[in-house]
Amino acid sequence: MKYTNYGRGLLFGAALLLGAAAAQAHHSFPAQYDINKPATLTGLVTKVDWRNPHVYFFMDVTNPDGSVTEWSFELANVSAMRGRGWDRDTLQEGDLLEVSGSLARDGSPLLNATDIKRVDGEQLLTSGSRL
Repeated sequence: MKYTNYGRGLLFGAALLLGAAAAQAHHSFPAQYDINKPATLTGLVTKVDWRNPHVYFFMDVTNPDGSVTEWSFELANVSAMRGRGWDRDTLQEGDLLEVSGSLARDGSPLLNATDIKRVDGEQLLTSGSRL
């Protein structure tokens, strides 16, 4: 009986830890992004990452002082992006894009992308990925 309760306690503790990790991994939009902090950035795509729970891409953005910051852009999940007609080849390294969305609350160079267009004007995403 003593070992059964001990085993149950271990299982319960493990479940709590796994649940907390899962909750941290998938966040709500208002927890990570501020809708009242819109931004539009232009830069060169350096990497595209199709992974769950969301698609991400990265761009080098030149700051007003001439320095460059690598920004991360979060999109919807893989299935939702495929449903919008996107695939792994929609964005390529070296693409020059203008991206609009909401900035991260913590001030990091992270943006939830809602509108993406190529600098030639081709619209790739409109009212995009709000989580």
